[in-house]
Amino acid sequence: MELPQQPQQQRPAADGKIIYPLGVKEITDKISNDEVVKRLKLVVKTYMDMDQDSEEEKQQYLALALHLASEFFLRNPNKDVRLLVACCLADIFRIYAPEAPYTSHDKLKEIFLFITRQLKGLEDTKSPQFNRYFYLLENLAWVKSYNICFELEDCNEIFIQLFKTLFSVINNSHNQKVQMHMLDLMSSIIMEGDGVTQELLDTILINLIPAHKNLNKQAYDLAKTLLKRTVQTIETCIASFFNQVLVMGKSSVSDLSEHVFDLIQELFAIDPLLLFSVMPQLEFKLKSNDGEERLAVVKLLAKLFGAKDSELATQNRPLWQCFLGRFNDIHVPVRLECVKFASHCLMNHPDLAKDLTEFLKVRSHDPEEAIRHDVIVTIINAGKKDLNLVNDQLLGLFIKKMIQKKWRVRKEAMMGLAQLYKKYCLHHEAGKESALKISWIKDKLLHIYYQNSIDDKLLVEKIFAQNMVPHSLETEEKMKCLYYLYACLDTNAVKALNEMWKCQNMLRGLVRELLDLHKLPTSEANTSAMFGKLMTIAKNLPDPGKAQDFMKKFNQVLGEDEKLRLQLEQLISPTCSCKQAEQCVREITRKLTFPKQPTNPFLEMVKFLLERIAPVHIDSEAISALVKLLNKSIEGTADDDDEGVTPDTAIRAGLELLKVLSFTHPTAFHSAETYESLLQCLKMEDDKVAEAAIQIFRNTGQKIETDLPQIRSTLIPILHQKAKRGTPHQAKQAVHCIHAIFHNKEVQLAQIFEPLSRSLNADVPEQLITPLVSLGHISMLAPDQFASPMKSIVANFIVKDLLMNDRSVGNKNGRLWTADDEVSPEVLAKVQAIKLLVRWLLGMKNNQSKSANSTLRLLSAMLVSEGDLTEQKKISKSDMSRLRLAAGSAIMKLAQEPCYHEIITPEQFQLCGLVINDECYQVRQIFAQKLHVALVKLFLPLEYMAVFALCAKDPVKERRAHARQCLLKNISVRREYIKQNPMAHEKLLSLLPEYVVPYMIHLLAHDPDLTKPQDLEQLRDVKECLWFMLEVLMTKNENNSHSFLRKMVENMKQTKDAQSPDDPKANEKLYIVCDVALFVIANKSTSCHLDSPKDPVLPCKFFTPPDKDFINDKEYLSPEAKLVLQTGKIQQPPKQTGVLGAVNKPLTVTVTARRPYIKTTASDTGSNASTNSQPISPATNKSRDVSSEASETEARENEENPVITKAGGVKKEEAAQPSGKKRAAPASDGTENSVSSNPSAGSQPPANKPRRGRPPKNAAGVATPDKEAGATTGAGTGRGRKRAAPAQDPASTASADPVGVKTPKQQKEAEPKRVTPQRQIDLQRSVRVAQQASQKTYGSEGETEREVESSPEYVLQEQQEEALDRWLRGAAGPKQRECTHAAEQGEPSVKRRCVKTRTVRQ
Repeated sequence: MELPQQPQQQRPAADGKIIYPLGVKEITDKISNDEVVKRLKLVVKTYMDMDQDSEEEKQQYLALALHLASEFFLRNPNKDVRLLVACCLADIFRIYAPEAPYTSHDKLKEIFLFITRQLKGLEDTKSPQFNRYFYLLENLAWVKSYNICFELEDCNEIFIQLFKTLFSVINNSHNQKVQMHMLDLMSSIIMEGDGVTQELLDTILINLIPAHKNLNKQAYDLAKTLLKRTVQTIETCIASFFNQVLVMGKSSVSDLSEHVFDLIQELFAIDPLLLFSVMPQLEFKLKSNDGEERLAVVKLLAKLFGAKDSELATQNRPLWQCFLGRFNDIHVPVRLECVKFASHCLMNHPDLAKDLTEFLKVRSHDPEEAIRHDVIVTIINAGKKDLNLVNDQLLGLFIKKMIQKKWRVRKEAMMGLAQLYKKYCLHHEAGKESALKISWIKDKLLHIYYQNSIDDKLLVEKIFAQNMVPHSLETEEKMKCLYYLYACLDTNAVKALNEMWKCQNMLRGLVRELLDLHKLPTSEANTSAMFGKLMTIAKNLPDPGKAQDFMKKFNQVLGEDEKLRLQLEQLISPTCSCKQAEQCVREITRKLTFPKQPTNPFLEMVKFLLERIAPVHIDSEAISALVKLLNKSIEGTADDDDEGVTPDTAIRAGLELLKVLSFTHPTAFHSAETYESLLQCLKMEDDKVAEAAIQIFRNTGQKIETDLPQIRSTLIPILHQKAKRGTPHQAKQAVHCIHAIFHNKEVQLAQIFEPLSRSLNADVPEQLITPLVSLGHISMLAPDQFASPMKSIVANFIVKDLLMNDRSVGNKNGRLWTADDEVSPEVLAKVQAIKLLVRWLLGMKNNQSKSANSTLRLLSAMLVSEGDLTEQKKISKSDMSRLRLAAGSAIMKLAQEPCYHEIITPEQFQLCGLVINDECYQVRQIFAQKLHVALVKLFLPLEYMAVFALCAKDPVKERRAHARQCLLKNISVRREYIKQNPMAHEKLLSLLPEYVVPYMIHLLAHDPDLTKPQDLEQLRDVKECLWFMLEVLMTKNENNSHSFLRKMVENMKQTKDAQSPDDPKANEKLYIVCDVALFVIANKSTSCHLDSPKDPVLPCKFFTPPDKDFINDKEYLSPEAKLVLQTGKIQQPPKQTGVLGAVNKPLTVTVTARRPYIKTTASDTGSNASTNSQPISPATNKSRDVSSEASETEARENEENPVITKAGGVKKEEAAQPSGKKRAAPASDGTENSVSSNPSAGSQPPANKPRRGRPPKNAAGVATPDKEAGATTGAGTGRGRKRAAPAQDPASTASADPVGVKTPKQQKEAEPKRVTPQRQIDLQRSVRVAQQASQKTYGSEGETEREVESSPEYVLQEQQEEALDRWLRGAAGPKQRECTHAAEQGEPSVKRRCVKTRTVRQ
């Protein structure tokens, strides 16, 4: 409707009289309100019936229309009057449209404000007048009457009032028509006007604010629908508003400025087009300097991007990328909010997972614990909804998070993975493909059991009982889960699971022993024993400090409550079923809950204990179910293939599972059905299955003879057969099984012993292994019966016929280690023969016949001869490694028996210890593991822990790290044992870890590498070995232990070496090592100079008693040596330019077989091989230098051995050596554990027998160039390995000696001239320098070599060798002359790493 063009107001009839409709009297202020209402109703009806075409009536009632807009009607106090007037006015605007009868702007404004106020009556839908109010609204909306206000200057006031009125009156009682008319009325104003003012926009937007939204949902819906309808028009107004607030910062433009982010979220939900121009402004806000402002924007965008149907990330990639950048925001709450957003985004928008993955990976390493925790929660929540939402990269984060330092993060990661495993692998909610995708979870979760934290162990046990094999399942279903889980686990996970059951069984045993103590009369000893048990139990619970107090309280409750003790006894009873266990736990928990408390830490701790000891998985019924599953697998009727395992794997894993459970739950196996199934397994062809079945009989069959005679009669012949003709492992288990379960075991064992002892034949070694195993275990289990006949077997057959004879020639494959199936039968028989000797002695447990002395001498001789006891050169290198390992392990095994430990001499102890520095990696590895296991169980004496100090010389970084972990474990075990056992204080000499220092110093003083005590290189290596042990011992200064160590070493200097008390050189070495130890202790500790509270005691076996007349206050370390020990750097001597100085030096003995010890580089670290590479300057001999550390990280297994990859290889032309003296060719397979093989037997004599163990730190002699030309280096020069001796020309081997002697001074001075010392950091450069040095020294090309041979130094060395040869023939003993003669014939000489043979050097 428009205003008339003429400013004149329409006039009524000529006479100016107001004409009322027929029947309506005049309406004035002089009549009553009721009468006014009555008359107005007739007027309203008249106007309602009129239409725009009634020109006559329009003119007739024009005066009435003007009269109705008078003050009397517009300001009438009666609401009915006002309503009727408003209806008339609305009709007037309809009838007179498009020209309104009112021309005054002020009057129009007053009229529309009046009509707007009447619209408030729409609020009450139950009012009698509501229909008339609705008519008013409908009329206004249909005619668009308010559009006439656009011509008014202050029309905005009218519109604001209208909008406010409509939003305030709308409610849930209004029907759809009311809302539609309101929308029509308001949308026409917005869409047909020139724009929307900020005040009017606020009137709409305020209904979107959460507070208003919650108060009037209908107003929110009305505003939302209005915005959707007017989006094209109102979008520019909204953009202008946000631009002023967000970009220009004009918060005063609107009262809604503080709600700007809430409005953006609501507007985006209504229609993203409303914010088409606003989104780029948010990108600006994301880069604000205000952290709180960035946080608010991030929260907003997180909701926008994460909304279910949102396409914002696709439509606005720049904003999405900018938002992702906030994952790396410096403000912690911003990063936290981003991580929380990721969960919703992954679930609602799987297509964005790729973008989020990289940022989540980064945030998983966030320094803030809360963020790392939320990353885990985010991934888990997404994975629970749909596993496809989480890719392998996100799942891979859990592996690292499970070993996080923070317990909260670790726990969340482990529990999250457990929930995923239960949902997708156990319940198969997403099919086999999803189960296969996360099949690794079970292994990784169980691997956490290897962690030291008791919290980790308890959580793994909880996860196993609730998620992996839920104890709430029925027995058959539960055992099926366990059966196939065990078959699918990897080796380490199986070990962890076995350890878990073992720990739980151990804890049950401790509780059982505690209950037994309660049955005894009260005494001081009983109380002390109880305390020890309680402390041990507390160590197996979280927070051991609090656990101790709670366990004491629990023990007190047990003493007072007999019923509680009975419940606990039933819980740990071997016959307790799973259901009974759950019932007992509930009863015990119920009794301890009074009085009830919001939090009861005591009850929680007791629950931890009960959960660990309660047998919720295994009982007799469960074992029967497992056996049935095993039978189905054997019969081929099981669902093995459906479960992802082959029948053979299921059978083997099932037997292994039963074997483990036979240790922890032996009583549950005692049934005829179970044993019948096991007998069927004994008859299977699979050796592992039969072996496991025998072991199960051994562990569980104590009552078979009395309760199950039928099983007994069937079992005996099978066990006899296995002991005679089974595999070695089966034979061992069969003998032990007979000994464990039969009363007439002497008769049974004799029936096995006699035929086996008569059938021994060394000519058929393949048939010897099982008989030797059976005989050894029989002699150990029944020494009184079989010790005497075994002595003759040992003397006549084992030693004389088997060990002292080599009947076959070994496989000369050049490797130092081969797989078990490649070892020759003869060597396997010899290894079993050595074990038989040990078992025989362990059975006797006495040395009355001096058999132990003879055995120890035999084993020592085997170590001295490097495994080739006969020295006939028939045994291969790999077989010799096996025999060395067997001999060293045998001595170590005998040392565990006190009666044999006493007779082991220091020399034999040193020989045994040096096995840890064997040239073969596997020998070192296996020996170190055996040593660790024996020490940690406190089987071996303390002195054997000193052997780990020699691991500092191992070339492989992983081996040194393993040795250090072993030391840490052993030391902590011993300290803990002393704390927990008061009686241990009487045996501190054999338990206190600090007492290992005297043994270590003595061992290092007799280290064959320590040939020249004042040599700086050797002193530095001694320091490394000392610090390897002392670093662990000195971690804490408990009870002033540092001063105790210092006092102990000082006391050693006041004694003499008991091994060689009259040898000044031996004593000097001892004192020098003591001085190095004192230097290390003083440099690493500031409190070592305090007074020691105790006077240390030295072992008399290694040190003489102190002599009061002997005072040793001499300083054995020079200032230069101290500087080297402190800095680790050695200043190289200047080069020698002439030879006259060397010529005038006194002539001393030269040994061609020994070169300066060179530590590992990239070309030789971790290698047990002798390959054709050149020696490297001694300047590189630094244990922790850059090249060594870099090379060690490249260690890998090649042919079962770690090989350090060369940075640069030797050229083929150089390896071929077409002219001059030929070097030994590299091993053909290039493996680590190999020695150089001779390609042409006629052109090159065999190499000298290598020196076992580590190479010498410095040469006892420097080989002459012509002899070193055939030497192989590189792989053999690393720490802890044997170097291949140089291959010698037959004419020049006369000077070869089986042991090392002194180095000629002239050669020592001439050596720097030939090989320039330098530190090689670059691996490529080190190889080139080595090659150049080799060509210069050895003369690898013909012309160069001839020049070397004609030099004065070469002539002088030949003369010295001839003199040495004459001296050796005259002065050396028969054995040395024999070795010298062998060297002349071109055969390898025996270079023993034995302390006894060192007399030749002197």
